[in-house]
Amino acid sequence: MISVKIKKDNTLITEIIVKGHANFADYGSDIVCAATSSIIITTVNALLRIDEKSIMYEEKEGFLHLKILKTDEVTQTLITNMIELLKELEKKYPKNIKLL
Repeated sequence: MISVKIKKDNTLITEIIVKGHANFADYGSDIVCAATSSIIITTVNALLRIDEKSIMYEEKEGFLHLKILKTDEVTQTLITNMIELLKELEKKYPKNIKLL
């Protein structure tokens, strides 16, 4: 199962930690893993393209730690959008992805 831990300071999102594997299907055919990766990487790339100092991240196999450095409206909007997309995925695949 993929776990997505969201850390906040009051209402502002400060960190996101993603761990694990969806185990929905065999490696290379796992649509939950592919969707999760696509949502997260698209958001990270957009944030870096807009302002490369807005975030810091570390990525390894089955792990991503995203630290939000800026609390401006654009950064928070993109992060919130990413979380909403992951929540929709969680609704459809509750055995494979969990937001904490």
